[in-house]
Amino acid sequence: MEYVPDIRPIAVILMCDSSNSFPLKAMESTKLETVCIFGTGDFGRSLGFKLLQCGYSVVFGSRNQNSSNLVPKGAETLSHAEAAKKSSIIIMAIHRESYDFLTGLVDVLKGKILVDVSNNLKINQYPESNAEYLAGLLPECKVVKAFNTVSAWALQSGTLDASRQVFLCGDDAKAKEAVMEIARSLGLMPLDQGSLLAANEIENYPLQLFPMWRLPCYICAGFTVLIFLYCLVIHVFHPLATKKEDTSYLIVISIPNRVFPIVSLILLALVYLPGILAAIIQLYRGTKYSRFPDWLDQWMLCRKQLGLIALAYAFLHAIYTLVIPIRYFVRWRWNNYLITQIKGNSTYPFSNYYAWLSDSYVALGILGFFFYVLLGITSLPSVSNAVNWREFRFVQSKLGYLTLVLCTAHTLVYGGDRFIYGPSYRWYLPPAFVVSLIIPCAVLVMKFILIVPCLDQRITRIRQGWERKLKTANSDS
Repeated sequence: MEYVPDIRPIAVILMCDSSNSFPLKAMESTKLETVCIFGTGDFGRSLGFKLLQCGYSVVFGSRNQNSSNLVPKGAETLSHAEAAKKSSIIIMAIHRESYDFLTGLVDVLKGKILVDVSNNLKINQYPESNAEYLAGLLPECKVVKAFNTVSAWALQSGTLDASRQVFLCGDDAKAKEAVMEIARSLGLMPLDQGSLLAANEIENYPLQLFPMWRLPCYICAGFTVLIFLYCLVIHVFHPLATKKEDTSYLIVISIPNRVFPIVSLILLALVYLPGILAAIIQLYRGTKYSRFPDWLDQWMLCRKQLGLIALAYAFLHAIYTLVIPIRYFVRWRWNNYLITQIKGNSTYPFSNYYAWLSDSYVALGILGFFFYVLLGITSLPSVSNAVNWREFRFVQSKLGYLTLVLCTAHTLVYGGDRFIYGPSYRWYLPPAFVVSLIIPCAVLVMKFILIVPCLDQRITRIRQGWERKLKTANSDS
């Protein structure tokens, strides 16, 4: 039998192939249930439009029924009482201050599912959450908190450019499942947070402003200000006081290019210091079943943010370094250096030592920055979700310490013989790069001590569940 190629369009072939077909509720010909929305504001209209796209019938309950020109085409606008009679699920797209009128609809709303989507203006604005207040106002209704973490813009953009997660909670399992089904139909990802007691946390979530970044930013700002003032004293105030020399132009490029790498190196060391302190505490206590101090818990939770800020400062250092050759001060100094040699008819001999020193310094900086970027990339959720725990731990721990070693060595080689060079210590203050090495070197020394086999094995046993007190008790018995 002669072979006849299939010349149908690829879309037709895929539709006919059952292995490539997916049931999509939006493509069903049957109309889904009716959903009632109280409120014709931006969020209510956006949610109604999205529900209509997904096959639901939508009816709006509004105090102004003449606002039908604002609602999406295909939706019906009725009074609150009439709209509530048409659906078992009512989405409350109104503010808490407007809940009072609901007491007049107690009989109509009895037994229905009320979805509270409201948010407040500030965290913990009221003693109880809006959803709990609504449940107390209408005890015969099944209240579910949901959709408050989704914006009107996200619904209008098709949820492609925003978070698709929808946190919800409620005391009735069937009511939550009905709301979760609606969320899935809209292309969202519902996450059940438990009973209505979690509503306060869900309502506070959209109001939080970088909660995990607050402490790292404070730490970074503190070190930045301190190191900047330290460099200002050494490089601006000292020449002005001793030589009457104005070097204030260094504030724009030179001093920031010292501050950024110093703070970056310190922050990188602070990423790994809490893990070392945790290991020391576990060794001292002889157990892992003992809570760390609160300050250490907070520190460990913000290590990722500290590392990302350190990476941002490393990027700034790299950019500032690239502009050094085009600075007027640098070009003047090099020209003056050449003219001085020409006038004196002399040349400085090539130094193999300084050639090795400068090349090693640059090479260590490049390698350290490369691993810095690698650490930053693997911390992205899209990348970290694609690797297993062992791979992630290898990159963040093993390569992380390698990055710290390379960046510390970069600073050590940069210092060179200036560690013992007297003029570098102005007003008996060490150079800024010496200050930057204190915390990183302390972290590396403690880490090298902890990886000594006898200590490393003890820490491993403790983290596997061994307890020193338990072993003593067994031996006594």
